[in-house]
Amino acid sequence: MSLIQVPSTLWQNENPPSSRFVERFLSLTGISLKPAYYQAILDTRPSVGFFEIHAENYLSKGGPALHYLRLIREHYPITVHGVGLSIGGESPINAAHLERISHLINEIEPPVFSEHLAWSSHDNTFLNDLLPVAYDELTLARVCEHIDQIQSLLKRRVLIENPSTYFEFNRSEISETDFLREMSRRTGCGLLLDVNNVEVSCFNHQQDPYDYLNSFPTDKVGQIHLAGHSSDENSVVPLKIDSHDQPVSPDVWSLYQHTLTLVGDCPTLIERDGNIPPLATLLEEANQANSLRQPIQSTETSRELII
Repeated sequence: MSLIQVPSTLWQNENPPSSRFVERFLSLTGISLKPAYYQAILDTRPSVGFFEIHAENYLSKGGPALHYLRLIREHYPITVHGVGLSIGGESPINAAHLERISHLINEIEPPVFSEHLAWSSHDNTFLNDLLPVAYDELTLARVCEHIDQIQSLLKRRVLIENPSTYFEFNRSEISETDFLREMSRRTGCGLLLDVNNVEVSCFNHQQDPYDYLNSFPTDKVGQIHLAGHSSDENSVVPLKIDSHDQPVSPDVWSLYQHTLTLVGDCPTLIERDGNIPPLATLLEEANQANSLRQPIQSTETSRELII
């Protein structure tokens, strides 16, 4: 049984953002917040919906990163994306790490906190990667237990991101989309739909990304991610790599258009973690996403967030 009783309210956390942040977050696409952009953001105040941070970069009690985050937070909503809780791991959730994330969330009051359906630690060893899980009942029960623990401490619904994967487990019993659907049903968590991950994983497993999206539990989606990928032109097994160091590719833009027809308008992030371009470049990609969202927005009077 889930420990979380999720109320049917707009913002499902104890410290909702102000109304001016709600409108901005809902209507305009966001971009990744990187140190190279701090001063330009404060100087130019670009028209962008929100900025997203990786939680683990802002867990110190001071320093330049937290200083600039607090300044930018005065003008923009900030979403928080965790990369280190190892929700799919066999070990218990690291309580001290989760507590530090809780302190950050209490200060920043993000409209969204998200994490990955992946594991990245074993015993006391942290692996700098997001590794896949088997889609079976044993893993599902463990993942749901971890999500319940996180939501109980944070006192909010979290969004869990579909993974980018390069291999599959023989012991998997159900599809990835069915696993995500049942995980959400048991815990009350929402989903973060990373469209680039869909393209990467489906290419690597020789699946149709449109079939994947058509089977996705889109009624649980609270945020969308768009990013670029790179290619490993291996002559034996060519792969797409979820590198986040390239512009959003044409195939991902096409998948995003299809996603919007399934999900409706949804807060969207342009994610970039390597080969950091000028701020204007990410803003152009955000504007491209906005142009695809506008026809959907014009047919929707309101959106009840599931976060």
